[in-house]
Parts: sequence; C-alpha cells; structure tokens
Amino acid sequence: MIEKIIEFSARHKYLVLLFTLVAVVGATYAMKNAPLVAIPDLSDTQVIVYSRWDRSPDIIEDQVTYPIVTALLGAPKVKSVRGFSDFGFSYVYIIFEDGTDVYWARSRVLEYLSKITSALPSGVKTELGPDATGVGWVYQYALVDKTGQNDLAQLRSFQDWYLRYWLQSVPGVAEVASIGGFQKQYQVNVNPRALQAYNVPLMNVVEAIRAGNNDVGGRLVEFSGTEYMVRGRGYAKSKEDLEHIVLGRDGHGTPILVKSIARVEVGPEMRRGIADLDGEGDTVGGIVVMRYGENALNVIDRVKAKLDEVKPSLPKGVEIVTTYDRSDLIHRAIQTLKEELTLEMIIVSLVILLFLWHIPSAIIPILTIPISVVLAFIPMYFMGLTTNIMSLAGIAISIGVLVDGAIVEVENAYKRLEEWIEGGRKGDFYEVRLQALKEVGPSVFFSLLVIAIAFLPVFTLVDQEGRLFKPLAYTKNLSMAIAALLAITLDPAMRMMFTRMDYSHFKPRWISTIWNTVTVGRYYKEEKHPISRILFKIYEPVCRWVLSHRAVTIGGLSF
Repeated sequence: MIEKIIEFSARHKYLVLLFTLVAVVGATYAMKNAPLVAIPDLSDTQVIVYSRWDRSPDIIEDQVTYPIVTALLGAPKVKSVRGFSDFGFSYVYIIFEDGTDVYWARSRVLEYLSKITSALPSGVKTELGPDATGVGWVYQYALVDKTGQNDLAQLRSFQDWYLRYWLQSVPGVAEVASIGGFQKQYQVNVNPRALQAYNVPLMNVVEAIRAGNNDVGGRLVEFSGTEYMVRGRGYAKSKEDLEHIVLGRDGHGTPILVKSIARVEVGPEMRRGIADLDGEGDTVGGIVVMRYGENALNVIDRVKAKLDEVKPSLPKGVEIVTTYDRSDLIHRAIQTLKEELTLEMIIVSLVILLFLWHIPSAIIPILTIPISVVLAFIPMYFMGLTTNIMSLAGIAISIGVLVDGAIVEVENAYKRLEEWIEGGRKGDFYEVRLQALKEVGPSVFFSLLVIAIAFLPVFTLVDQEGRLFKPLAYTKNLSMAIAALLAITLDPAMRMMFTRMDYSHFKPRWISTIWNTVTVGRYYKEEKHPISRILFKIYEPVCRWVLSHRAVTIGGLSF
C-alpha cells in the first residue's frame, strides 16, 4: 500500500504539488483564525453561585452556604463543591469533571438551585457567576479626569450606567466588573428623638420610602369614547422627592413627612475596597472578563475598537487609561516562539545543506520542515486547539525529527545512483530513483509514526497536568504524522524533480563541479565529501581505540 502511494506520487508529481499547495493555503487560513493565547487554560469547568445577605459569616455559613453545598453535591458529573462565607456574601464553587460542557453544567446548577431556593431565608439574593474561566480576565482600564471636572462618584456613575453596558455588548465579553469610586446613594439619616416624638416606628419609615419610590398602575377609565390610563408616578428624582414622602398623620391631622424626622442626603455607599492608579489616589475602572471558549486576542481587539468608538461620548475631561492588556503578553509570547522556530529551521536547514552539499537535494528536507509545521494547524483548527506556548513548543521539539524521512530517502537514492553509475548505467535512471524511494519509503513512514507514538502516554494525564501538556503532545504527534505522510507523497514527487544524474565527466572540470554542487549532482560517495573526510579521520581512530580496549570488567567478569 505504501509503495503504491510512493509510486503514484512519483509519477504524478505535479498533481501532488498542487494538492500540497491547496493544503498550505488552507493551513494559512487556519493559522490566521486559530485562537491565540499566551498559555493554555488550566482552570477546571466550574460554576460559581454568588449569594448576598446582610448577615454575619456564621449565619450565612449555616443558612445559605451549607444548604447550597449539600444540594449541589448530588448533581451529575460534579467532582467537588467548595463553599466560602464572609460578611454579607457567600461563594459556592462547583467543580465538574474534565470535558464537561460549561453551559450544560450551568443548566444543572440552576436546576438544583431551584429546589433549594425556597428553603433559603427571606432576603437572600442568589445568582450565577459569569460564564467565564479563571483566565477570563483579559483587559482592565481606568477612568481618569486630570481636569478635576468630575469627582469619583460621577465617574463611577458613568461607568455603571453607560460605559459598562457599551462594553458588555461587545461579542465575547461575559462581564464588565466595576471597581473603585463611590456608588451614589440617597441616604436617609433618621433622628431617633423625632421618631419618638411623632410615635413613628422605624420600619414604617422604611416601608413608606420603599412604597413612595415606586410607580403604580391603575385601570383604564373611559371618558367620551377615549380610554385614559390611570397611573401613579412616584420614582424619586431628587432629595426633595424623598423628603416629601408621607409617613402618616399626627394628632391634629397634619401629614408627617420624611423631612420631619430625618435628613435626606446624597452620599456614597459603604466601601469595602478601593482602586488606586499609579499611587496617585483613588480611581474608577472596569475589568473586562472574556466569555468561555472565546479567542482572547479577538475579544481584546473588539474591546479596544469599542473604546475608540465611544471616546466622543465620554464626559468632558475624562480619558480611558489601559491598566492591563493581555494582548501584549500574547503577542510577545508567540513572537518569542516564532523566533525560536525560525532559528531552529535555519540551523537544521544549514546542517542539511552542509552535509548533503547539494542545493536541490537539500531543498526537499528543508521544505519539509515549514510545510509540516504549517499543515499541522489544519487539524489543530478543527480540533479547537489554541495557539499557545505549549502547542508551539510541541512543534519546536519535533523540528529536528521532521526531516529524518527526507534525509534517509535522499541518502538511499544517491546510494542506489552510485551503484547504478558504477554498474555501467544499466537500466532506466528514473526507475532506479523510484525503486530507491520504494525501498525505504515504508520504513521511513512507520518509523516517523513510531516516534509520534512515544508521546501517547501524555494523553493519560488528567486535570491541570493534562490541560497543560496535552496541547504539546497533540501538536508533536500531528507534526510527526504529517511529516510521515509527506515522506511518501511530497518527498517522492520533489525527489523525481530535483535528483539528477552525475555530470562530473563534463569538461572543463570546474564547470562540472559548480553544476554538480549547485544544481545537478552531489558527492555520491560519502567518503568524497570534504566534511565527511574530516569526520572520518577523527572518528576512525577513536573507533579503533575503543575496539582494541573493549574488554570490560563487571562484577569480576571480563567481557
């Protein structure tokens, strides 16, 4: 079977070259569209349940965290459940088995939460975290106003009510978390003595304010053939609106207003953290979290484009300062590996060219390296593998082996040509080359596959170790498999084009030497190669010395 493929490729070399060219074009498209990340995503498939309740940590642990944890322990494919309680909030992390679809996991968590929600205390607000991973934090920015026209409260309001929603509309963004500044509030500071004087319970004040800051609807009233909608408009738009909310009546029937028992002010919500920029004080910013499975580089580019688009809408004097941008890390990491890959290919190509001493013959293994590397991106693209440090490292460690098949084929081809020349040039020259290729082609093909199999144990790794090293093993094996395929298709086709007869009998001698070295021939006999002659002179005495002193004593026995 392998010999038939080699013969077909050798006899239809232009067809093979055409198919290779089409594959390279497709691989170029796959390279440009493959997700680019700096490192593999090592995070587990997890879903976060976030609960808010203004109680102490021990109360939240007993009445919120513990019931949620116990309810989710029985969910399918759950590996572990971890709970964390603090003052006012609770986090529950549900870790699923490797390979679990994140959206399937989120659906199961919602299904099991629906069973326990009714049993939670009144006032507990529970929600799921964003559909992102632990490495989803890809971009961060700060809002800076050096002119002093906007304070921290105004910047935070602009971030929460405008900029945040603009960025959340960007494809691939799971969440935009606001940090820093002050969240503006209407604060009602109640006077206890006034409450006692008017005999108004505090809870009545709370309920009155909640009811007074609300729109209500009534029925329709028909009048002269026209329907009128009855509604009560009560949303507070200023401090005065809250101050004039009625709490009740005193003994004389006079309405008791909020301003009679309290002072209404605009102030910040209590903060439990701050954001600082360059040590110059508080600032307002946002963290862009990427959605699960998205291309980090593309998401960052879209976020930057959106920020450039909304710049004219920023408040006067406000500018957006980038504080974290992962795209720089991605570009520099990939660029470093590209440089190393290029350096490896150049060194290997020079070594091949130096020892083969024939440019056309050296072109075949030299071209095998970049073609194998490029074609490896096609299965990577369809398998959903990302281009990162580990996946490119798998290609890097295979570069030296990719050309083994081509080198063995060229050496065997010239050995058979040497015998053919010394035998009086009997038979067809092309058939000699073809038989030489068929002689070693199957061995070369399977030897490259055997080298690829050496990395198969890596696929038995699980969890973080598997997510870290599997991209390397995938690309290493894919590159070797493609090199094995090229060894029986592209290499025979190019070999039939570039290998020529020895024209050393041409006169004058210097013409034949240049012609052999650059375009046509090479040193058929290995001992005639100038470098090989030097190496033989070094290697032969060493071998003779080793053979003459080969007696070794191990455990009292001489060999």
